[in-house]
Amino acid sequence: MEELLAIKMRPQKLSDVIGQKHLIGKDKILTNLVKNKKLFSMILYGKPGIGKTSIAMAIVNELNVRYRMLNAVINNKKDFDTVVEEAKMYNGLVLIMDEIHRLNKDKQDLLLPVLESGLITLIGMTTANPYHSINPAIRSRCQMFELKELDGDDIDKAIDRVVKSNVLPDLKIDKKAKEYLKGISKNDLRYVYNLIEVAYYANSDKHITEDKLIAIANKPNIFHDKNGDGYYDMLSALQKSIRGSDPQAAIFYLAKLLEGGDLESACRRLVVITYEDIGLANPSMGPKVMAAIEGALMVGLPEARIPLSAIVIELALSPKSNSGIIAIDKAIEIADKVNYGDIPSYLKSPYNGYLYPHNYKNDYVKQQYLPDKIKNIKFYTPKENKNELVLKDILDKLEKQ
Repeated sequence: MEELLAIKMRPQKLSDVIGQKHLIGKDKILTNLVKNKKLFSMILYGKPGIGKTSIAMAIVNELNVRYRMLNAVINNKKDFDTVVEEAKMYNGLVLIMDEIHRLNKDKQDLLLPVLESGLITLIGMTTANPYHSINPAIRSRCQMFELKELDGDDIDKAIDRVVKSNVLPDLKIDKKAKEYLKGISKNDLRYVYNLIEVAYYANSDKHITEDKLIAIANKPNIFHDKNGDGYYDMLSALQKSIRGSDPQAAIFYLAKLLEGGDLESACRRLVVITYEDIGLANPSMGPKVMAAIEGALMVGLPEARIPLSAIVIELALSPKSNSGIIAIDKAIEIADKVNYGDIPSYLKSPYNGYLYPHNYKNDYVKQQYLPDKIKNIKFYTPKENKNELVLKDILDKLEKQ
């Protein structure tokens, strides 16, 4: 079976790697490690198609070391046992492991001792943030290297390299096709290589134009790995834009989420935003958001974008207050860490001494509800917005009674 173009174009040495100039080049970390013929266990993380596997392969090729490749999901414990035995046989081995964030406990337990002893040097690769997703014991034994997204110049360089290599004989790619490749791939180099190869073999004249590419792929390559940073960054950007009262940015990030087909996660995040960032400043937004979400889920995509866009704009322009989340987080911290004593006895069944508020004027009677040790702590502090000023007035009157 013939190798794919992406594999044929894989660099044999670090100097041929596209992008990642913060790690590769004169006096850069990875280049110096190879130059000094010294390799430490490391984890390369970043979005798909930006060079993780290329860098790993270039390192082992330049150092001319024995290596094996495993996938944390696909390969079973027996495969890992085989690699460990081979490492013992040859007194050392480099293990290149894809999707390392999915490594289960059995495989971790097998890997940890040989990492600790130096018998195996690990080059792990993942699209997830290793500080969140990788076992701390594995992480502490590895250096973390974040790979940056490629830019348009990097993709131009890669396309020109394919044309000049003659790996695909008589290949021609016009200027508009190059721009289309950069746009639709979102600078995922593997996606660029794959699309070029399909377009090359799908046409008789070997000349790739924008129209030919559109006929093959007309939907952007969007990264939505729910275990990775790209996905959570998009949700985070949506929330921060609404919190910052920027409807233009909020609509953009909503569009990016919906473009990836992720309707349910967008809806869930809007519920969080409503009560975390709008909160008591505009309580009417709660029912409005739930109505918009119900409508969106009922009609599905693409029509779901209509109610969601309206509610996102309203959320962005609504008054904001985080007093609710501040109150509950403070209460959780106290409940978790402070010896607050026992709750008042009259609040426990059979309620001896409990004053029933409905038996009093205005359904209120002054009595202590918090335990003695924390009875004077204020968890909720109203903010200076129209709705909470009303709540503040009520609270002040109650406290004066």
